[in-house]
Order: sequence, then structure tokens, then C-alpha cells
Amino acid sequence: MYLNSYVMSYIQSRSLSSDPSSKDTEKGSHSFTQSIIPGVHLFSYEELEEATNYFDPSKELGEGGFGTVYFGKLRDGRSVAVKRLYENNYRRVAQFMNEIKILTRIDHPNLVKLYGCTSRHSRELLLVYEYIPNGTVADHIHGERSKPGTLPWHIRMNIAVETASALKFLHLRDIIHRDVKTNNILLDSNFRVKVADFGLSRLFPDHVTHVSTAPQGTPGYVDPEYHECYQLTNKSDVYSFGVVLVELISSLPAVDITRHRHEINLANMAINKIHNQTLQELVDPNLGFESDFKVRKMISGVAELAFQCLQSSKEMRPTMEEVVETLKDIQSDGKSKSQPEVMDISSTSDDVVLLKDDPPPPSPDSNAISKTTTPNTSG
Repeated sequence: MYLNSYVMSYIQSRSLSSDPSSKDTEKGSHSFTQSIIPGVHLFSYEELEEATNYFDPSKELGEGGFGTVYFGKLRDGRSVAVKRLYENNYRRVAQFMNEIKILTRIDHPNLVKLYGCTSRHSRELLLVYEYIPNGTVADHIHGERSKPGTLPWHIRMNIAVETASALKFLHLRDIIHRDVKTNNILLDSNFRVKVADFGLSRLFPDHVTHVSTAPQGTPGYVDPEYHECYQLTNKSDVYSFGVVLVELISSLPAVDITRHRHEINLANMAINKIHNQTLQELVDPNLGFESDFKVRKMISGVAELAFQCLQSSKEMRPTMEEVVETLKDIQSDGKSKSQPEVMDISSTSDDVVLLKDDPPPPSPDSNAISKTTTPNTSG
């Protein structure tokens, strides 16, 4: 009861207009959609309770930053993912509203689709998304679905391109995701990307280069400059995406406290190994880096791009438009028939040595992690 009262207060205070439809009228459910989420379908709590078999624990797909995600089957036969707000979690209500507002503004093949939500009169706040059946990238490269050879390089390369394309799309619409990580990159049955979890995302006002805000995100992915200066920019997403690229070539998690103290943070490890020309020590040996010339060249190119994305200064990082262009060039070169399929080359070959004459940049501080982070999200 108190939670829904809070939601109503939030909605009224953030209403986009003073139109009477945004007030508590006899058609309250419709005013919810008109003032905040026009056109979004409203589900009843009972319908979603039935779809998830009363939120059966066996239907859980994962834990999000402010709720649990369940698999559900609607009466019309559609499979869905239902995000259930943690009970009485007032602090997450704004994120619930934020995710709805962001997702109703965008439509892209590599962004998860929102089907609807419950109304303000519902017993609980629930979001309903398209169901993406193949887990997350994190699941496949270092999680419960990971097995040698199950995610070959050509699929990883495509994941990089599609994820970057989704982020470019967001940035061109002045939206910063703010929680880019492999746990938020879902895969469908054909291993196509669906970027998810927009609870922390920010919509920038026109002609604004940054927003001053307390750092939020996930350990290992947070832009150190954002953490230090409290200035969120689209380059913060670029840094996080750089970590994703390193995960794709290494199959290692972004943070692992069992690693050497200087390598707990994967970004630090990658910067050092790429600069010291020991990339082979970072790359997953199951990807064919040592035996396939094309794979080796593509991974080397992706590693160099990751190095650029992980620069401590945001001015030194590429834009997502530049990232997409570079990744597509790397992918295109890898499909060229002008190169031999298999070649054994030395790790010191000029064709694959990265940034060999440049000094190392300042390493991102492994402690530069916000206190206000969100747990991993899947489903």
C-alpha cells in the first residue's frame, strides 16, 4: 500500500504535463500510461501471477538490480520475462519508472522489447519483456553454460558488433545505458544480441555533454573518470564496452578476487598484457588464436580497440560510432579470402603487435568502483 502511494507521488511529481489525465481520476490506470508511458499495455497482477505459476522459484531466470526475473507464459501463448520489484524496495521505484520511459522511446533489433507493465493499482510493480531464451553472454563465456568451443570466435565477433550497434543507437538518441556488462547482454536462439536492463539508464537533455550524478554501475565496469569526477558521459558506456570486449577475447570475468591482486580487475590485466605485447596470455586458448591467422588478426584488432576504450581519460576513448565502424572493418577483414586460413606466426610479428611503441596509459584504479552498484542481471 505504501509502495503504491510512493509510486503515485513519483508519477505526479514527474508528470510531463499538467493535464488532468495525469491526476488520480476514475480511470487511474489509463492516466498512468498517458502521463508516463503512453501506449504501453497494462497487465493485471493476476494475469502475470498465473503466467509465472504464482512466481514459482523454478521459473526464476535471474536476479536484477531491483528485482527478480521470472519466465512466464501468457494466455495468448507468448513466452515472456517478468521482472518483479523487490518487495517494499522504495529506492528502486524510480528505476522501475525510468526503465519504462526509456524502453518506450526506442526500437532496435538488438535491444530487448518491453511488452508492458502492471498499473499503479496492482499489488506489485511488474515489468513484462520479450523472453530471450539463450541466457546471457556471461553465462556462455564464464558462467553455467560455458564449455570449450561452445561460443566460437565468429559468434563472439558478431556479439561485439551487435552490442556496439545497440549502444550507438542509444547514444544517437542521447541515452546512456550506464550498466553495460556481459550479464546485461542477452542471446536469442540464434545467438543474436538483445541488450537489456535499463534501470540505471539516463536520457540526456539536448545539447548537454555530461550529467553530474553519483556513480552507479557494476564492479569492474565502472568508468574510473566517472567515479572520480561524478560526470556521466557517453564515454562511460564506451569504457564499460571495452571491458566486454576483453571478456569476449579472454573468457574471464570482469572481476575475480582469486586472481593476482594486480589482475583482480580484468581491465587492468588487459591493459598491461596488451601493452607488454603478451596478448596470447590473455586470449582464451580455445578460440584458435595460435592456429588460425584470421582469428588471430581479428582478436588482435579487437584487443587494440579494447585498449582504446579503456583509456583513463574519456577524451582518448573512441565514440560508439567509431567503435562500430572499427569492429565492422575487423569483421569484414576476417571474412576476406585474401588471407591464409591457417598460419603459425610468432607473437612478435609486426602484423599483430599492438601499440608496441606507446607508453602504457594510467591503469584504471581497481578500486574505482561505486558504492552504489547493481548486482548482475540476467533473463
